[in-house]
Amino acid sequence: MKKLVRYLLIFIGFLLFASLILYVLGFGYIFKAVSTTYLTGHKTAFIDDYPYFENHVIENSDSIQEWPLHREYNDVKATPTLDSLNQELETAAFLIIKNDSIWFEKYYNGYDKDSKTNSFSMAKSIVTALMFKAIQDGYLENINQPVADFFPQFDQRLTIGDLSSMSSGLNWNENYYNPFGSTARAYFTNDIREQILELEVIEAPGEEFNYLSGNTELLGMVIEKATGKSLSNYLSQSFWQPLGMNDDALWQLDSEKSEMEKAYCCISSNARNFGKFGKLFKNYGEWKGKQLLDSSFIALASEPRFKDSPYYGYGFWLSDYKDKEIFYMRGVLGQYVIMIPEDDLVIVRLGRKLIRKSKEDKHYKDFYMYIDEAYNMLDHAS
Repeated sequence: MKKLVRYLLIFIGFLLFASLILYVLGFGYIFKAVSTTYLTGHKTAFIDDYPYFENHVIENSDSIQEWPLHREYNDVKATPTLDSLNQELETAAFLIIKNDSIWFEKYYNGYDKDSKTNSFSMAKSIVTALMFKAIQDGYLENINQPVADFFPQFDQRLTIGDLSSMSSGLNWNENYYNPFGSTARAYFTNDIREQILELEVIEAPGEEFNYLSGNTELLGMVIEKATGKSLSNYLSQSFWQPLGMNDDALWQLDSEKSEMEKAYCCISSNARNFGKFGKLFKNYGEWKGKQLLDSSFIALASEPRFKDSPYYGYGFWLSDYKDKEIFYMRGVLGQYVIMIPEDDLVIVRLGRKLIRKSKEDKHYKDFYMYIDEAYNMLDHAS
């Protein structure tokens, strides 16, 4: 018995010492990571995790603009392949928006049209839209404005456009599953500003694509400083209210003290609201006869910046699948808002899992499958 107590005390002492070392080395956030994920039955961040963090409210308008339902609304059922895929990948919501009306809508696994789930990196496209809006509103000069105008410690060559197009050259470790990597720290830290301001430009900016979540976080900090408003407040004023969203949304913060949004991710809302961004972008910034965002911004965002990376523009993923000009928002667990302007089509998918891409491809396998099945359904319309 004495030996058991002795070993237990040694083990507790080891844990306390290890905890102290982690805090001293700046890895104290790992304890929050463990309590938020593993102790809730998850291995990583998940679509319902917003209650575990502080959040800013993205306020909606008093005047809600309800989605029109297509005259063929839900006349065509999901294909067996689509239903099977959505069950396998634990989909929460799947919408097909045709001619600016909801043509098909189905929810799975206990979710419904009001359920809030995490956008993950779809937020990057929204932050790029806020960048363009800040340029339009006169808070920012243009995409070539140096980040150093707002944070002088950064290389003068680094521009806000470099951040949006993922070509910053910053020393950020994007590995999502490395607990000591930059992205894990950003997700669970209580001071993301401090983390971002520690970054340095280690490669020439503006020359090649390299996807880094830290780019969008720094861009969010620039927008916050330029506008004098929180990202949540500016998003509410710029898009959430003008689009007549059906309810408030939440944007995860690093902490109550710092109150910095996780700009690179983590807007919690529902499929109908995210679909309105798809409609806005598909219509090149026009909403109900008003130009909320200059069409030239959307045109720029939906074209490749670099010849060697034709799959990314400014804040949006790009594809020519089926010989269509496609641009889309994407989250790490298979969150999609897919815009196909030539067919007046938007596809929205939210859920818990995705099918990983092959090494050579920049698009995930389920991305292609959702498009295939949407067109299969449309082909069977009356």
